[in-house]
Parts: sequence; structure tokens; C-alpha cells
Amino acid sequence: MLVDSHCHLDYEGLVEDIDGIIERAMSANVQYMLSISTKITNFSSVLTTAEAYQNVACTVGIHPHETSSEPKIDVDTIVEYTKHSKVIGIGETGLDFYYDNAPREIQETSFRNHIKAARITQLPVIIHTREADERTIQIINEEQKNGYFPGLIHCFSAGRELAECAVEHDMRISLSGIITFKSASDIRQTVEKLPLKNILLETDAPFLAPVPHRGKTNEPSFITHTASKAAEIFGVDEEFISKITTDNFFTLFEKAKRPFNQ
Repeated sequence: MLVDSHCHLDYEGLVEDIDGIIERAMSANVQYMLSISTKITNFSSVLTTAEAYQNVACTVGIHPHETSSEPKIDVDTIVEYTKHSKVIGIGETGLDFYYDNAPREIQETSFRNHIKAARITQLPVIIHTREADERTIQIINEEQKNGYFPGLIHCFSAGRELAECAVEHDMRISLSGIITFKSASDIRQTVEKLPLKNILLETDAPFLAPVPHRGKTNEPSFITHTASKAAEIFGVDEEFISKITTDNFFTLFEKAKRPFNQ
């Protein structure tokens, strides 16, 4: 069994063929998918998909790109959304200093609010970070001192210091199709030194399709290629990487309902 810990099933490229997407995922033994919220104004469609499929859950949150254009939501509002049985995580949130689509202070305020909601609910916060390692580390360290919250660094493409920060706080690091890219040798070198108990797998579909599908619309069934590369990086077989990353997911996302036959 494999789990796609981060995909966007409501996005163009996937939503038009959602039944086919789910069917192909199941055929590839991807038996659980977490559909990630990026806009609170689109949360209802994310939730609708999760409600329609037994093996799909979702999160609630606002992507850093959207923090200046989306309605502002406070901590209590985020917490209220998490009361739905299908909402098992918070985010994605974080900092993106590469595109800077929103002022950095607004991104940071939103990031901290999501973390506070994660601390209250003890649901994992899904962290997006790009060209913002130093500030992300500072915020994680500061907020963990205020009280433990579970979380993960999604679509890991950062430096060793951020990886070590995440591991120090028993957070997870999610690997995407990026690890299959020829240009990602530095990321693979960082990843191979991390504890396997901290590793998850994701597609970030419809983005970042792994080799040999690079350039195509990504979908959860393609995570098998990421799992294969992860097994190679860690020097284990594919069955083991599937089992441990699946176990890691359900250990972190305690609210998730594991398929009864697994």
C-alpha cells in the first residue's frame, strides 16, 4: 500500500477526471490520498471530493501565495473547520520568498495562525517553504517553544539545516517527484542521511510529475516512481519503503482512517 500525502484533487487537470484519477490510483495500490487546501474560498470543493471517496481525506488552510488575496481567517475559524471528520490536517501554509506573491509579513502571520491551530487541535500542519529556510527554521523553533505541534515539510527541496530542524522536532519530511529529477542530486544527498521514520511520500499533483512522466500532468498513481527512487536512495526494497512511509503517514495523521484491509 502507498499513500499520497499531498495532492490537489480539486485542481484543473485532475478534477475533470476525478473518478479515473481515483481508479488509476487504486490500481497502482495507492489506497489513500490527502487532498490539500490552498484557498479557503475553494475549501468546499476540496471537502466535497473528500466526502465522496472513502480513501480521500483533506486539509484546511491558505497557501502563502494566497494570503493577501484570500479572506483572512483567524485561529478559531481554522479550528472550527477541523471538526469535520474528513479534515485531518492544517495547511498548506508557510513561506514562499521565491515568488513573493504576498507580502512576507502577511505570509508569516498566516503561517503562525495555522501553527497555533495545529497546536490546539494536534492535527499536523503542512508547511510549504521556498527560498525561506532561515526564517522557516526560526518560526518553527519559536513556535515549538510555545507548545508542541505536529507537522511536516512538504515537497522537500530545502537545505540540510531545515531537514535537521524538522527531525529535531519529530516532524516529517515529504518527498515528491523532485527526487527523481536528474538535477536534484543535492536533495538526494540530504535526504539519504535522514531517519526513515520521518519520511513520507507525495505527488503534489497535478504538479511535479516524476520521471518518466516529467512534463505531464501528475496524478497520485505516479507516486510509485517516487517510491522506487526513495527505495534506491535509502538502500531498501520498494515493499519496505511503501510500508514504512504508509505507517509514518498514519502515525502522524492520527485522525486518518486507515483502510481496513491494510
